[in-house]
Amino acid sequence: MKAISKAGEQVKEPWWVEYARSFFPILLIVLILRSFLVEPFRIPSGSMRPTLLEGDFIVVNKYAYGLRLPGSGTKVFSVGDPKRGDVIVFKHDKNGESMDMIKRVVGLPGDHIQYKNQTIYINDVPVKKDFKMEKEDSDMHGMKTLVREFTEQLGDVKHPIFVHANPSLFSHYPYDDVIVPAGSYFAMGDNRDNSGDSRVWGFVKDEDIQGRAFGVWMSWDSLENSWLPWNKIRWHRLMTGIP
Repeated sequence: MKAISKAGEQVKEPWWVEYARSFFPILLIVLILRSFLVEPFRIPSGSMRPTLLEGDFIVVNKYAYGLRLPGSGTKVFSVGDPKRGDVIVFKHDKNGESMDMIKRVVGLPGDHIQYKNQTIYINDVPVKKDFKMEKEDSDMHGMKTLVREFTEQLGDVKHPIFVHANPSLFSHYPYDDVIVPAGSYFAMGDNRDNSGDSRVWGFVKDEDIQGRAFGVWMSWDSLENSWLPWNKIRWHRLMTGIP
């Protein structure tokens, strides 16, 4: 594109101006999508195993519960509330620093939540879970733990969980018998005995929720002993949904 000089002659603009003008609409669209609709996140820890693994790259629907102003958490309008069993991404303050966390919604406002003998009780009713197998599980550091895998049902959602095979090590949490206050949620990791969650630090406020995680688009296995990058990709997890 050319500019017009004062003398009426056409003057060619610098190449970087033309490139900036060409890419600006694309960048604007990406910014809008990331701020209001969909945003990618990376799973840094094993607190959501076996549902999500370290190195999973997930996508989050930021519009699932309504439109929020970026940075403030203020909801412009609502299209619904988190449901029991939803996997949510939210802001959490740890040591004075805000960080993104991902957990599963267990308790809704007004619920009486108890966690005892590795079982969730919601309003005095134990959550249904079916034993699947006992096996060794390895974390991102290669440490192995004997775990029991169950299929648990929260609301309409069936999903896998891990609990350690030695329950005596995990007998008490600060928030293992609570009433969920209004405007807040009780969230837990699927790796029940290896998760810092609402049992440890309390409730997730509605204004801190970033959105609902719904899919894995990439998965990278850092423990895979290969110098070939494609061997480190967990191909079977690409483009899969999150229960």
